[in-house]
Amino acid sequence: MKKPLVPKKYLFTFIIITSLFALWGFANDITNPMVAAFQTVMELSAAKASLIQFAFYGGYATMAIPAALFIRRYSYKSGILLGLALYAVGAFLFIPAAEWQEFSFFCVSLYILTFGLAFLETTANPFILSLGDKETSTRRLNLAQAFNPVGSLSGMAVASFIVLPQLLSDKRDAAGHIIFPLLSEAEKADIRLHDLAVIRNPYVALGLVVLAVLVIIALTKMPQTESEELKAAGETHTVKETLSNLWHNSIYREGVFAQVCYVAAQIMVWTFIIQYADHLGINKATAQMYNIVAMSFNLGGRFIGTFIMRYVNTRRLLAIFGVGASLCTLGAICIEGMAGLYSLVCISLFMSIMFPSIYGIALENVDSKDTHLGAAFLVMAIVGGALMPPLQGLLIDQGTIWGQPAVNMSFLLPLACFLVIIVYGLRAYMQKETKA
Repeated sequence: MKKPLVPKKYLFTFIIITSLFALWGFANDITNPMVAAFQTVMELSAAKASLIQFAFYGGYATMAIPAALFIRRYSYKSGILLGLALYAVGAFLFIPAAEWQEFSFFCVSLYILTFGLAFLETTANPFILSLGDKETSTRRLNLAQAFNPVGSLSGMAVASFIVLPQLLSDKRDAAGHIIFPLLSEAEKADIRLHDLAVIRNPYVALGLVVLAVLVIIALTKMPQTESEELKAAGETHTVKETLSNLWHNSIYREGVFAQVCYVAAQIMVWTFIIQYADHLGINKATAQMYNIVAMSFNLGGRFIGTFIMRYVNTRRLLAIFGVGASLCTLGAICIEGMAGLYSLVCISLFMSIMFPSIYGIALENVDSKDTHLGAAFLVMAIVGGALMPPLQGLLIDQGTIWGQPAVNMSFLLPLACFLVIIVYGLRAYMQKETKA
């Protein structure tokens, strides 16, 4: 008899927690196009503008371990509520940031916002894994994570149809060149005031939605997980014992590194689609449409991948999708023009299952007593999204590399990341087969 993916007794909880995946997807993907928007309106280099991503994903690295320790001491529900509160605070800080017109203030606002996201991801991912049988845990997480692109698409839609078209700083002349740098300082100041208000508004609206979700979850009774039951019974590991267990688990240890590489590749691909299109003379609002297509591919790939996992081992499928992503990245590097852009968009189809699959594989053989910190390091791996985009931005600022457009050649960085994921999938698969 096949075990249900989500037992009926956990269905309502599964639905509520899955809504959180959409919430942080929205924040992630309304922020990606803001890198290009800030670059123009604040007159920054690509490298400096990408500090938006450094602040955003740096918040994960800073708060993942404190979040795990908080959840370990209290409960998953407490972690979720605190995460939502921090998320709302960060969103509302966009109000003074826009008033002061300080790029660094926007970075601080996003940094605090992602403190909340770190709590939510450290909580929601292992919570979903615990809502049913261990055999179906990775498939269950892939299903929940499929709603992350739903939030991402919503964020992209807001960016594409509400934010980017209203940016006066992105107006172009007949030749497709941005006219903002040619204006007087007084004209620039008026446009900057307008555009930063446009950027601010969706974050303020998001803060209000987050507060509403916080109230709903506060009033909802959550089931106890196995780790919480063990804690109640006094069966726990010390932090030192947990760290030792995690370090000696090679699939977990390598999974953390693979996750660093995956998130770095994902953020580079989605952040710099706009710059890639800009190199082809496409304005930001139109370029963002390609981001929406990419995210649609990612959403479709999640559902398709979850279905295929019924018949193909998750580890093997991860390696196969890694090969597909690598080939598409090679297309983005080697092919100039629209065909290269199409290749870049198609990478998202193959990235679809990577985050939840790496996460599930890495935690599959981790003791329930060690899950909190195990989950935290996998969330902390999101720091890859903070470290690599500024490096890619520096490459793009070079103009040309080895006689080729720098924006194309910069995608050698995500290519290297996908090669790591292929190796991880194969190593995990071979280890599973050896044990079998």
